[in-house]
This record gives sequence, C-alpha cells and structure tokens, in this order.
Amino acid sequence: MRAVVQRVTRARVTVDDEIVGEIKQGLVVLLGVAHDDTKADADYLAPKIVSLRIFDDSEGKMNVSLKDIGEINGGLLVVSQFTLYGDVRRGLRPSWSEAAPPAIAEPLYEYFVESSRRLVTRVATGSFRKMMQVELVNDGPVTIMLDSRKLF
Repeated sequence: MRAVVQRVTRARVTVDDEIVGEIKQGLVVLLGVAHDDTKADADYLAPKIVSLRIFDDSEGKMNVSLKDIGEINGGLLVVSQFTLYGDVRRGLRPSWSEAAPPAIAEPLYEYFVESSRRLVTRVATGSFRKMMQVELVNDGPVTIMLDSRKLF
C-alpha cells in the first residue's frame, strides 16, 4: 500500500460537479493498493499517517501530528489512487500490473478509511472508481511518501 500525504490548509474532492469530501487544515492522503496488500498494510499506514509530526508547534518546528492538532483543527481526506502503482520503467505507457483490481482494492481502501476514523474524528473521502477532481492547497509545501513495505 502506498500513500502520498500532503499537509494542506484546505482540500476537497468533486465528482460530477458535487463536493463529496472536504476538509480545512489537515492531511490529504492519496492511497494506492497493491494486488497483494492485506489489512496489515492498512494497519501499518493509518496510525503512522495520523501520527506524522509534520505540523508546526508553537516554535515553528514540525513537531505536531494530526492527532495532536485535534478534531476542531484537523481533518483527513483520503482519496483512492491506483495510479500510484503505475510503472514506467520500461517505456512511456504505465503498467498497472502491481495495482490491485477493484474487488481487492475497494475493501482495503474502505478498511483504511475506517481504521483512520478510529484514530481521528474528521475523515472525508473521495469516491472509489469515480473520476474525481481533487483541489488542495499544499501547506509548506509538505509532501511525504510512504509505502507499507518500507520501500521509501
């Protein structure tokens, strides 16, 4: 399972001109599921993401997590993104062979979302398998990449 995590001042996801998920300050998580991922991958990533110390403390140092800034001040927006497993090492057209098919990816995506909701109160989502427009204001910018297999 892979995640691109961006610290944001605000973000939203729109499907067919309707806002389906929105947060103010917090984190946007673009989440990709591999064909051989399990719940253990989500169990590793969800607590790690909400505990990342990437928000500023009172001295301006990145030392505060999403869990620390509280439910009033922080939200999580999780968006499924199978393209995180696009492989272009052998040409210009991405191969999606490592990405999970929807029958595997969707339940694991939902499990990740539910696991995140047990850790922080405000969790919004995109719409799985839909064409989405994701708007965000990256704060910093701060962007962190994580992989449940610890590849990076």
